[in-house]
Amino acid sequence: MTSGYQGLSSREAKERLKVHGYNTVKEKERYKYLKLILNQFKDPYLILLLIVASLSFFLGDSTDAAIIMLIILVSSLIEFWQELKANITVEKLLEVTEVRTNVIRDGREVQIPLKEVVPGDLVILTAGDMIPGDCKLIEAKNLFVNESLISGESFPVEKRDGDVLYMGTHVMSGFGVAQVFATGKDTEYGKLVQRLKLGKEETSFELGLKSFGFMLLQVATLLVLFVFMVNALMHKGILDSLLFALSLGIGITPTLLPAVISVGLSYGASRLAKRGVLVKRLTAIQNLGSMDVLCSDKTGTLTIGQMKVQGWVGVDGKEYKKVLELAYLNSYFQTGYRNPVDEAIKEARPESIRIEDYQKLDELPYDFNRKRLSVLLKSKEGNILVTKGAFDHVLEVCSHVEVGEDNSVDVEKHKKSIERLYEKYSREGYKVIAIAYKYVSKEDVSYEDESDMVFTGFLLLQDPLKPDAKRLINSLRDVGVELKIITGDNRHVAMHIKEALSLKGDILTGKDIERLSEEALIRKVKTTAIFAELTPLQKEEVIMATKKAGHVVGYVGDGINDVAAMRVADIAISVENAVDIAKDTADVLLMREDLITIRTAVLEGRRSFINTMKYLFVQTSSNFGNVFSMAGASLIVPFIPMLPKQVLMLGLLSVIALLSVPMDNVDRGWIMQPKRWNINFIKKFMYVFGPASSLFDYIMFLSLLYVFKVDTHTFRSAWFLESLTTQVFAIAILRTKMRFYESRPSKLLTLTLILTVIAGLLIPFTPLSSMLEVYTLPMVLYFFILLVTLTYLILIEFLKSIFYSRTDL
Repeated sequence: MTSGYQGLSSREAKERLKVHGYNTVKEKERYKYLKLILNQFKDPYLILLLIVASLSFFLGDSTDAAIIMLIILVSSLIEFWQELKANITVEKLLEVTEVRTNVIRDGREVQIPLKEVVPGDLVILTAGDMIPGDCKLIEAKNLFVNESLISGESFPVEKRDGDVLYMGTHVMSGFGVAQVFATGKDTEYGKLVQRLKLGKEETSFELGLKSFGFMLLQVATLLVLFVFMVNALMHKGILDSLLFALSLGIGITPTLLPAVISVGLSYGASRLAKRGVLVKRLTAIQNLGSMDVLCSDKTGTLTIGQMKVQGWVGVDGKEYKKVLELAYLNSYFQTGYRNPVDEAIKEARPESIRIEDYQKLDELPYDFNRKRLSVLLKSKEGNILVTKGAFDHVLEVCSHVEVGEDNSVDVEKHKKSIERLYEKYSREGYKVIAIAYKYVSKEDVSYEDESDMVFTGFLLLQDPLKPDAKRLINSLRDVGVELKIITGDNRHVAMHIKEALSLKGDILTGKDIERLSEEALIRKVKTTAIFAELTPLQKEEVIMATKKAGHVVGYVGDGINDVAAMRVADIAISVENAVDIAKDTADVLLMREDLITIRTAVLEGRRSFINTMKYLFVQTSSNFGNVFSMAGASLIVPFIPMLPKQVLMLGLLSVIALLSVPMDNVDRGWIMQPKRWNINFIKKFMYVFGPASSLFDYIMFLSLLYVFKVDTHTFRSAWFLESLTTQVFAIAILRTKMRFYESRPSKLLTLTLILTVIAGLLIPFTPLSSMLEVYTLPMVLYFFILLVTLTYLILIEFLKSIFYSRTDL
């Protein structure tokens, strides 16, 4: 740990990286792909089926057992391949969005990925930076760190030379140089994660999915037991009956669901990446689809995103160049995090200023309680403390006001006129920064020195609203998302915004919120359009209240003051140039900060959500109908109605048919409003369309037994083909709530459905025929199956129109 202020050499850093590994709290997955393969075999019915098939193999029925195992293997490999592609997509996206940190390497400051920080590294810390490991401070100046993730305490803690900083915390203000002594799992945060397995809580979609899976497991278990007992009691063979029952258990559970969700979400993430939206957490796409309230600052989303200095005035409202000069000196020498205000001030550099005439002595960084920033400079006239910040917070530390060049009088005499001037400029839409100064005899300062200052005047900045800002807000409203503006600007600027954008709703300030109870705030957020003058903790309160009011809330943030709100939002959105901690907290990163990009992300989220729902209600209703049919057939048919290997092959072909559902087109009417997980809808869908499928199955096997009087092999072959055609073509109808000919499926889905049916029709003409015991049929049965399929499709089209007239997703 004796790297000194030269930092580590690049060579030494590489060696240490080999020893200590990447700076992550999660262990690098060993045997990742093997685990992914094994993950495909976690279905309890599938495991039981493999055990029984193995038993059957050793008892002499080796051919059938081998075929069953082969079908399961092929199905699992297909799912593995889909999930593998999804994993690769996610890894590529995460590489793009990784957080970086500033370190000293080879004697110079460089920026490296946070995961490459090693013990011994010297890190440079400024406001907004994440602490990249457990460190010891070597140098600190007014350094305040938020340690809420470790301690639970929301207020920043001041850190001095020699203090320890912990990974997982972040810098609120000030400057520091620290040496890393622990990284990754060796940090206190890493140990905490390992003990508690910390992670963002599960989304409503994930919880709903678990609940639905548990419900299906219960239904499947009851049906498996029923089918097994009926077939066993009817003396159809214990082993065959068990194989058949377990095959049905696999049939009713949507085994492809994890793959469909992974593929759908990764496909959505890829589409969003092309549109400038990087998704860090795949399930965030589902939340985007459910979001109905978006909270955002106006900067960049509703404004052009280019702050410009428009004027500099004294307390008499006339141009006063000294205001710009002092503001420029303050912005030039401050070392806090980069922000649009300081960048705009530096661009407006006055020609009268010669930077070489000034030397920085000390700094009092900006924080969200003081709302001002001061720098102490050495000049020819003496040491001068220059302060800029929010009007109220600068005026409160001033005892005098400058009226004309070097003529200061008691501030009380001009306080009312100064306040009126401030209100005037704010109502005109300017961001008003107050400027003050005083000369001191010392060479370092503390917060107590911000007193008895001379108020100099106002710097006027503006980031104009986009010409189409109203249209942008309406475009969000058209898709069911209400925009609420959360800004640090004062109430007068908020009023200007409200009038300029014709917003309906109240304006609520931080002081108003202080006077409201939690219940009152929950009621108030419903009617509020703009929240102004909020502290970071009040932003969090607003988001929590909006969630408790029953909304799914998104929050766009880019600064330290946004992190608390981002952490409690359902969907945290940030931008490429945000501070590290904001980017790390975000679920989604925007490469372009505007509402159109957000609208695109919302619609893509809904598209992904709807396609996942499509798979669920199509597959579960179809499978429920098939299993219900099989259960009934067990009571009527004197033999096992379909062999286990035929049931599994039917399932495999269905899997193939459904693989392209995540890439399907989605009806415009379905994505124009927020969508949430609705387990009751899926249950209703399953209970309506499942029995409809069973009705035609019963017609089919009763006709085969008593009209056509076919033998066992023909019965199974005919029912296999009828089950396949009805199940596959039903996807084309049930994938939309519109009439099937009014909603065009994607080309890939159309091709997949057609090829799946052709594959089923061709089985009797291939070597698979004898293996699966699926044979060619008399021509009359092909025509009968076609008639049954067409009649079934007409019925479910009719049922669909009635169903959607009474309920919707």
